[in-house]
Amino acid sequence: MAIPFIDLGTQRARIGAKIEAGVLKVIGHGAYIMGPEVKAFESDLAAFAGSKHALSCANGTDAIELILLGLGIGAGDAVFVPAFTFVATAEVVPMTRAEPVFVDIDARTYNIDPVKLEAAIEAVITEGHLKPAAIIAVDLFGQPADYPALKVIADKYGLPLISDAAQGFGGTIDGKQPLEWAVATATSFYPAKPLGCYGDGGAVVTNDDVLQDRLISYRVHGGATAADAAAAKFEHETKYLNVRIGMNSRLDTIQAAVLIEKLAIFAEEIELRQAVAKRYNEALEGFVTSVPYVKDGYVSTWAQYTIEHENRDGLQLHLREKGIPTAVYYPIPLHQQPGYAAFTSGTRDLSVSEAKSKTVISLPFSPYLTAETQDQIVEAVKSFKG
Repeated sequence: MAIPFIDLGTQRARIGAKIEAGVLKVIGHGAYIMGPEVKAFESDLAAFAGSKHALSCANGTDAIELILLGLGIGAGDAVFVPAFTFVATAEVVPMTRAEPVFVDIDARTYNIDPVKLEAAIEAVITEGHLKPAAIIAVDLFGQPADYPALKVIADKYGLPLISDAAQGFGGTIDGKQPLEWAVATATSFYPAKPLGCYGDGGAVVTNDDVLQDRLISYRVHGGATAADAAAAKFEHETKYLNVRIGMNSRLDTIQAAVLIEKLAIFAEEIELRQAVAKRYNEALEGFVTSVPYVKDGYVSTWAQYTIEHENRDGLQLHLREKGIPTAVYYPIPLHQQPGYAAFTSGTRDLSVSEAKSKTVISLPFSPYLTAETQDQIVEAVKSFKG
């Protein structure tokens, strides 16, 4: 049997009956948009995150954009993002008419480097044509960014710190989730994510009451909040009083039903992921350029298991010939992407991002990866002599 890059089938075999029952319940009651399962899932998600609020939306990209809109980010603002991540983190910034400022990463964790972040903020201040407005930290491959250090910098410059946990939702630092330091956390429920649905989906968790009200409004066409409607003495449905330029970004009720069941086993799956990663690290240490590094006190959700190899492309071909799928996250840093060539404010040394883009390669990974299959993958990696 072919080795899947991400094994969703074993999880489905475990909870498929519950998911099917939940989906059929939605089909039966017919509330396909913003049905009761959406509210139930948001409540469960807030409880898991230890947050006051959870707001679901159509996808993880919208989740980040909703936060930026809720914070009032716009023209003339600089938003600091890591140069080494998926494009969605930077993509939403120009959608608000602000500009992304790319910051290099830490060589061991692949997350935004706090020292280089501060240098980029100072560079933008010196240049003078943009105003530092927000920081987006990405929990790349599942490990939380260095939120304690980033929070010190954010407070120093009066900037909101946003957590992009599309890959790392559920990851912790000394038992605390990123929301301990961030104003809001965005996540994605794309099927391949550690907590994924059977389509697209996303969410924002926050403890900020004012921000939550704005998120509710922006999520559905900029409709009035309860406070907006009261101030305007508007007595009809609030979605027909549009006080902001919003979007249409709702989580389908069927996807919420899927996520309710997946969230119920998510904490256990995070624990299972630790064991799989530990086996990989112990078996591959010394046979590749580097195995993943997780800082003391940090728990990664292991969205990907990413090694480095000096002949990355040769290794990828070798593994493909042996029937083992791999992926490269990411072959081109954001500052080198053609669509982002115009954004050079605050940009300095981005050499770590450039170097890592040439050596990283991710191996098959899931909480249900058996030791037997893992041994097969490890032996294939070790057999490469290129």
